[in-house]
Amino acid sequence: MPTAFLAIIGLGYFFTFYDISDIGLAMPAIAAQFHLGTSTILFIALSVGLIGYGIGSYIIGSTADVFGRYRSMILTMALTALGSFGDAISVNVPELTIFRFITGLGLGADLNLVSTYISEFAPPSFRGKITIYAFLVGILGQAVTPFIGLSLVPVFYNGWRWLFGIGAIIAVIALILRFELPESPRWLATKGKNLEKAKKVLEMMEANAIKKVGKLPEPDISAVVVEEQKFPTLYLFKRPYSSGLALLIFVWFFWYIGNYAFLGDAATLLSSAGFSIGKSILYIAIGAVGYPVGALIMLYTADKMERKYIIFIDTVVWFIGLLLFATKISTALFAGSFLASMALGMYLQVAYTFTAENYPTRARSSGSALTDGIGHVGGAFGAIILPIIVTAFSFAVGLSFIALTGLIAGILVLVV
Repeated sequence: MPTAFLAIIGLGYFFTFYDISDIGLAMPAIAAQFHLGTSTILFIALSVGLIGYGIGSYIIGSTADVFGRYRSMILTMALTALGSFGDAISVNVPELTIFRFITGLGLGADLNLVSTYISEFAPPSFRGKITIYAFLVGILGQAVTPFIGLSLVPVFYNGWRWLFGIGAIIAVIALILRFELPESPRWLATKGKNLEKAKKVLEMMEANAIKKVGKLPEPDISAVVVEEQKFPTLYLFKRPYSSGLALLIFVWFFWYIGNYAFLGDAATLLSSAGFSIGKSILYIAIGAVGYPVGALIMLYTADKMERKYIIFIDTVVWFIGLLLFATKISTALFAGSFLASMALGMYLQVAYTFTAENYPTRARSSGSALTDGIGHVGGAFGAIILPIIVTAFSFAVGLSFIALTGLIAGILVLVV
C-alpha cells in the first residue's frame, strides 16, 4: 500500500482516537457547567454515543460489503465531523447526547472499516505491521488529546468546546483527503463486473511496489473467485464462521466494558474522589504516553507470533495497570494509567486485524461490524455501571471490576 494512502488513513484514525478520548476529558467540566455533579444522566449521554458506535458499525459496515469500502469510509468521516461540531456547540445534555450519537455512528463504523480496508490491500505476512503503521498515527491522537485537554479544559470556561472543535476540524481535513483513496481491489474483484477497476488499482499498486523493491513475481490468479451475491451477514451464521462470530462478540463485549469505562469515566471519577479537574486530567495525560509505546511494541511483534496469544498478553498488562490505578496512590495512578494506555495501544489494532481475518472477503466488513457493533454494547454498559459500582462500593472495587472484564476478553480470545 502506498505511503500516501497510509498517511490519509492514519489521519482519519488520528481523529477517531482523538474523539474516543476527548469526551472523557470534557465530562468533568460539562458536569460542573450543567450542574450535574456525578449524575448518571451524563454517563448515559456517553453511553448513547457508544450505542451509536454499535448501530453505525453494523449498518455502515454491512453496506460496505454491498456498496464498497470507499463510499462507506467517506460517509463515516462526514458523520464524525458533523457530530463533533455539534458536540462543541451543545448547550445541554439532550443536545450533547444527540450529537454524541451521530459521532458514534461514524466512529463505530470507521474503527472496523479501516482494518478491513487495509487487510484487503496488505499480504498476510505483513498485514499486522502495515495496519499498525496506520494505527500508530491514529493512536497518537489518543496520546496527545489528554495534553490538549489539559491545556484547555481546566484553563478556559469553554475549553471543552474548543476540545471538540479541534477534533471537528481534523475530521474535515481527513474527510477531504479520503477522496484520494481508491476502492479495495479485492472487493471490486468479488463483484465480478468491476474487474477492470480492480486491475487499474492493482497496476497502480504494482508500479508503486516496483519503485521500492524492484521486479515482482507473477501473481497466482487461480484462486480468484467471483462470489455469489447474497446479503453478506447471512454467511456469518453458517459454519465455519458462526462459532467464531459468537466468541468474538463476547471478546469485544468484555473488552469494551473496561475500555470505554476507563476512557470515558476515569477523569470524572477521580474529580469526584477529591482530585482537581486539572490533576485528574494530568494522571490520564501522563499515562497516555503508553498508547504509542504499546503500538510501537506491536510494530515489532504483531507478525512474530499468533495474534491470539499477543492479545492475551495485552489483556494481562491491562489487568495489572487497572489494579495499580485502583489504589488512588499518586505514583500508582501514573503507573497504572501508563500500563492501561499501553495495553490499549497494544491490543486494539492487533485485535481488529485478528477479527477481520476470521471472516471471508464477501462478509468481512459485515462480520467485523457485527462483532464490533454488539461489542460496543459492552462499552455502553461499562460507562454506566462503573460509576454505579464506585458509588455503591468504592473506587478500588470499580476499577478492579473493569480490570477483570478485560482479562476475561483475553482468556476468551484463546478459544477462538
